[in-house]
Amino acid sequence: MMTLYSATTCPYSHRCRIVLYEKGMDFQIIDVDLHNRPEDLAVMSPYGRVPVLVERDLVLYESNIINEYIDDRFPHPQLMPADPVMRARARLFLHRFEQELFCHLEAVEHGNQKAAEKARATIRDNLTLIAPVFAKQKHMLGDEFSMLDVAIAPLLWRLDHYGIQLPKQAAPLLKFAERLFSRPAFIDALTASEKAMRK
Repeated sequence: MMTLYSATTCPYSHRCRIVLYEKGMDFQIIDVDLHNRPEDLAVMSPYGRVPVLVERDLVLYESNIINEYIDDRFPHPQLMPADPVMRARARLFLHRFEQELFCHLEAVEHGNQKAAEKARATIRDNLTLIAPVFAKQKHMLGDEFSMLDVAIAPLLWRLDHYGIQLPKQAAPLLKFAERLFSRPAFIDALTASEKAMRK
């Protein structure tokens, strides 16, 4: 059985929980207190961060790597595109999410006021740029739910919590977010702390 070491408010852990629930498989989640990390976490993850996935003698860290492994091991429903060209494009998008959105979360949560405001503005502007895509299609890669939707969903869920307000032209993105939030696996993957992030 797979075991996921996860933090109850961590957006990266949230991604992995969504994939596990989408797959509808047996797994165990161990909640990690980030203020009092267990010693074995430092052994499993060289960065001492969550999420960490353990399956027998395999130990993985980094949410996108964990999720792609789960998708390969349990291919139904398939979340990464089967076509090699589309799969490569999907990986590029996942990389861009990290570089253009998620890398700014540290400053939003732990930076000084000026750094936090700058990070919020960067995330807001980058999300607004991709909003028009959803005027034409239901999900990131078209009509099918995919790993890209999984990857961005935890950030969209936390916008209010992070104090990020999107402009009117981002309305298609917010409609897309509501579609993601209504998925049973998304709802099941939420912790009590995450549910409390949205009124």
